[in-house]
Amino acid sequence: MKNAIIIHGILDDVEEIDLIKTPLSTTHWFPWLKQKLVGLNIETHTPDFPDPFDPIYEKWKEIFEQLDITPDTILVGHSCGGGFLVRWLSENKIIVGKVALVAPWSDPNKLLSTGFFNFVIDPGLVSRTAGLIVMYSLDDQEEIIKTVDELKAVLPQATFKEFSDKGHFTEEDMGTKEFPELLEVLGL
Repeated sequence: MKNAIIIHGILDDVEEIDLIKTPLSTTHWFPWLKQKLVGLNIETHTPDFPDPFDPIYEKWKEIFEQLDITPDTILVGHSCGGGFLVRWLSENKIIVGKVALVAPWSDPNKLLSTGFFNFVIDPGLVSRTAGLIVMYSLDDQEEIIKTVDELKAVLPQATFKEFSDKGHFTEEDMGTKEFPELLEVLGL
C-alpha cells in the first residue's frame, strides 16, 4: 500500500513566538496535503519532531524510522525537513517512492551547533527514488538558495522546480494553506 511521510522544518525567530504551543505538523500546507493524500487512499503521517529550535539528527532519525518506509513511500520535506531527508537517504541505501524537497535547507552557513547536517550527500541518492523533485523560490532566504545550488551540483539528475513568488513556502509567504503545485509534481 502506498503511504506518505511529511517532514516539517524547524522554528525560526518569527515562528517561535506564535507556534511554540502549536505542533509544526499542523501548520502551513501540511494539513491540506495530508487531507488530499488521505483522500487518495494514501496513508499519511506527519510526525512532530523534538527540539524544533535546535534539532538533533539522531532523535529525528529514531522517530522517522518508526514509520513504514518502502519503495511505495512518498517523502515530502520542508526546509530542515528536506535537509533531513537528504541526509537520511544519503546514509540509508534503500529504495523509496517520490521525494519532494520544498525549500530544502542543509545549514550551508553552519548555524546549528548540533551536527544535524554533518554528512556528505550521496550522488547516487536520486537513483534510489521514483523521482526527486526540489521546489524552491527565488525570493526565499539566501541559505535556501545556497542549499539548492549544492543539490544541483551533487544531484543534477533531480528535477528542480523554480518559483519566483513563494518565499519559504509558508502560509504567510504563499498567502494560502493550499499547495496544488506540490500534488502536481508528485503526480497525484
